[in-house]
Amino acid sequence: MSAEMRAESGSVDVVVNADDYIDADATATWAVGRLAEVLAAAGLRVGPQQESSGTALRIVAALPGSRVAEQLSAHGAPIPSAAESFVIHRWNDGQDVLTVGGADGRGLAYGLLELADIVALSEEPMAALREASDSEQSPATPIRSISRGFVSDVEDKPWFYDHDFWQEYLTELATHRINRLQLALGMQYNYSHDPDSIDNYFCFAYPFLIDVPGYDVRAGGVSDEERDQNLATLKYISDEAKLRGIHFQLGLWNHAYEMMDSPEIRYPISGVTQENHAQYSAAALELLLRSCPSIDGLTLRVHYEGGVPEPGHEFWRTVMSAVTAIDRPVELDMHAKGVDEGLVDVARQTGSPVVISAKYWAEHQGLPYHQASVREKEKATPGPGSGLRSITAHLRRFTRYGFGDFLREDRDFDLIFRIWPGTQRLLLWGDPVLAAGYGRLGTIGGALGVELCEPLFFKGRKNSGKPGERDPYADPALQLGLDDWKKYSYTYRLWGRLLYDPDADPSSWRRFLRHEFGDAAAAVEGALGAASRVLPLVTVIHGLGASNNGYWPEMYVNMPIAGGAHSDHYTFDTAEPTTFGGVSSFDPTLFDRINDHADDLLAGRCSGRYTPVETAQWLERLADEAADSLEEADAKITDENDPRYRRLAVDVKVQLNLARFFAAKNRAGLSYALYERTREPGHLVAAVAVYQVARDAFARIVDTTTGVYRSDVTFGNRLSEHGHWADRLPGVDSDLDALKAEAEQAGAGAGTAAIYPPQPPRSSRPGVNHRPPNSFSRGAEVPLEVSLETPLEGGVSLHYRHLNQGEDWVVTEMVGDGERQAASIPACYTDSAYPLTYFFTVHHRTGDAWLVPGLDRTLSNQPYHVVRQRATDA
Repeated sequence: MSAEMRAESGSVDVVVNADDYIDADATATWAVGRLAEVLAAAGLRVGPQQESSGTALRIVAALPGSRVAEQLSAHGAPIPSAAESFVIHRWNDGQDVLTVGGADGRGLAYGLLELADIVALSEEPMAALREASDSEQSPATPIRSISRGFVSDVEDKPWFYDHDFWQEYLTELATHRINRLQLALGMQYNYSHDPDSIDNYFCFAYPFLIDVPGYDVRAGGVSDEERDQNLATLKYISDEAKLRGIHFQLGLWNHAYEMMDSPEIRYPISGVTQENHAQYSAAALELLLRSCPSIDGLTLRVHYEGGVPEPGHEFWRTVMSAVTAIDRPVELDMHAKGVDEGLVDVARQTGSPVVISAKYWAEHQGLPYHQASVREKEKATPGPGSGLRSITAHLRRFTRYGFGDFLREDRDFDLIFRIWPGTQRLLLWGDPVLAAGYGRLGTIGGALGVELCEPLFFKGRKNSGKPGERDPYADPALQLGLDDWKKYSYTYRLWGRLLYDPDADPSSWRRFLRHEFGDAAAAVEGALGAASRVLPLVTVIHGLGASNNGYWPEMYVNMPIAGGAHSDHYTFDTAEPTTFGGVSSFDPTLFDRINDHADDLLAGRCSGRYTPVETAQWLERLADEAADSLEEADAKITDENDPRYRRLAVDVKVQLNLARFFAAKNRAGLSYALYERTREPGHLVAAVAVYQVARDAFARIVDTTTGVYRSDVTFGNRLSEHGHWADRLPGVDSDLDALKAEAEQAGAGAGTAAIYPPQPPRSSRPGVNHRPPNSFSRGAEVPLEVSLETPLEGGVSLHYRHLNQGEDWVVTEMVGDGERQAASIPACYTDSAYPLTYFFTVHHRTGDAWLVPGLDRTLSNQPYHVVRQRATDA
C-alpha cells in the first residue's frame, strides 16, 4: 500500500514517543524531531499512538531515570553510564517497540540519528527499521572534531551567511557523532609580516563582529550593518551547533591588528594601538562571549605567528582574563607551537578548562601512529632566543610538529591533536582502516582525541580566492556549488563514526556506499580505501616540508633527483642536500633516507629501518589494489556518468598514479644515489629507466584531471599552493632530461646495461613474542623480555624513551640465549613524569634487521609500545 493510501486510510506506520525527561534536554528534543522528519521524508506516516494499529512500529526515546529506562534495565539492556553512550533495544509488548536510550542528550541523539540514517539510506525504510539490530555503543575517543576555516572573503562569505548550509552541514556532523566544531578565523596568513597580506577579513576578528563601547575601533570597508550581520551569523551558527550537541569552538588565530609589510591591506584596522591592544582585545572578547552564549571554547594561536611577539605572557594574561568575567566555563585551547609553562600557567589562572592542541604529523596528514621522532630540523636549539620567535625557534622548537613534551602524566591540562590541511586538500579521502587507526591512536598518553581540518580548508587562502570559484571543478557536470562539502560525505562519516568506535560495524558506512553506488559498493570501498592510504604514507616517508605552505604532496612540485628546476623551492624547510635522495622522513627513527640506504647497501649494513625499496613496494601494492577494485567497480556501476561516481573514480586514479609515481621515483632516486657513490654508469641508466616509469604515471594524472579540475586550483599564492598537475609535469620532465644528459656525459651509451640496486638476500623475519606490561611504577625498574619462535643467530636491541619528542632514544643490547632475550629500563630512568615508549630491533648474523613491533600490512597500527604509569604513581 502506498504512502498516500496509508495516509487516506488514517493508519500510522511509526509512533515516536519521548519520555518526560527529554523535554528538558534541547539536543534530545531536536533529535526526536529530526527522526520524525526523516521518517516522513521516507514516505512513512508518523503519528500518535491512538492512530496506530497493532502493526505499527513504536520508537521510544529515553534518558536515565525515566520509566522507560527502568524497562530497558528489566529487559537486560540498561542505558550505559558513559557520556555520549546509547543503547538500541527491541521488544514486543503486543506492539513492536524499538527503544533508544541515551546516557545523556548527546548519546540519545546519536542513537536516534542512527535510526534516521538507516531510514534515509534504505530502499525499504520500514523493513530496515524492523531489522535494526540491538546495540550498545560508547565513545572510544572523547573529542571527535572538525575544523572549518574562513580564509577568503570572496569564497567563504556565501557559505558563512547561508543558514540552509549550516542546517544541513551541522546535522551531517551530528549524525556521524562528530561532537566538536572549530570555526577558525584569521588563518589567511602565516604571520602579520607576510608582505602579501591583503585579504584580512576576520584576521583580527573583533572589529568585524563587535562594537566595543569606549573604543573607537573599526575595520575599514565593513559597515555597521555588515558587522552586525556577522555577529548575528556567528550566534546562529553556535546556537545551531549546540542544539545538535556539538561543542562550538571559535578559533581566533590572529591578534595582529596591522599587517606590517602590506600597504594594500583590504580592511585596515583603525583605533588599536600598541598601548590599548591587549585591553581592547579583552573587552571585545568578553562582549563577544556574552553576545554568543553558545560559544563553548576558544582556540588561540599564542606564538608569534598570531601577531604577538614572544614571550607574550602578559598580553595573553590580559586577553584571557575575559573568560573569567563570563558566568559559564569557556575552554581555552592553545595551539601547541611555542607553548611553555608560563603560558600554561596564564591559562590555568583563569580557572577555565585548558587544552593544548598539537599537530599530528607536522602540517600534514600522515599515518595514524605518532612519529617516533621528529626531524633534526625540529629539535630544540640551545640558548635563549631573541626577536619575534624567541621561544618557538629555540628551546621550544620541538613543539612545532608533534606532541612534544606535553604528555606528562601529572599534567593538569588536556591535549588534542589536529590534522592540518597540508597533504590532502582536494581529493576524496575515505579509508575505514586508517580512520579506525586514528580512533585507536588519537588518545595516546591520555590525549582526548583528534580534530581534522576538513577538505578545502585553505581554499582561496592568501588572497588567492576568486568569486564563484570555491568549487574546484571545471566540468559543470561535477560542480556542487555551496554543496561542495557533500563530495566528502563519506569522509565525515568515517571520521566521526570510527573515532567514536574504531570497531564499528561496517554496515554504518557500507549502507551509504550501497545507497550511492549500488552493486559496485564493495569495489568502491576497496578502491577508495587503498587509494586513500597512499598520500598519508607518502607524507610520512617523504618529509619534504613540514609546513603546508611549501609542500603539497597531492599536487606535488617536483623535488629533483639530481638538482635542477624547483630545487630551491624547498630549501627553507628541508635539510641539505636539497635533492630527492637527501630528504628525511617525518619519522627518521622508522624510515631510511634514500642516501643513507645507499650507504648501507654499499657497506653491507642493515639498520632495520624501512627502506626506500620497501616503501616503494607498499605503494605499488596499494596502487594495484586500488586499480583492481576500480576496474571491478567500473564493471558494476550502472551509470558511469553519475557525477558522484565520476568524482570518486577520478580521485582514485589520481591517487593510485601518485603511488606509482613516488614508488618509481624512490627506485630512481636510490639508483642515482648509488651512481653518485660508485660512478658506475649502469646505475644511472637504471635511474633513467625507472624515472621514465614515474614520469609516465604523473602524465596519466594530468590526462585524468585536465578538463575535470580548474586549471588553477587555489589554496594560496606560493608555487606549491595553487595550480594544476599539468603545471608540475614540466618539472618532472626537466629532472628526467637532466638525468639523461648526465648519463650521456658519463658515457652510458645505448649498450650500457642497467644496474639496479642490489637486493641483499633477506632471511625470514623471525617470529617475536612480547607482552608489554600493563603499567609501571614510577621510579621502579621495568623488566622486558622477548621470546623468539626460532633460535636467533644475532641479537636484539631495546630502544626506549619517555613519551617526549624532545628527547632522543636510548639503546641497549638485550642479553640471553638464542630464543629468549631480556633487558630492563632502569629505575633512574622511569623516575619521571612521563609514560614510557619502546621498541626492538632484531639483528641477524647475515646483516638483516627488523623493527618490532613495526608497521603491519594495514599501516594503521602503532609500531612501538607505550606504557603508562600506574594511576597512583602519576
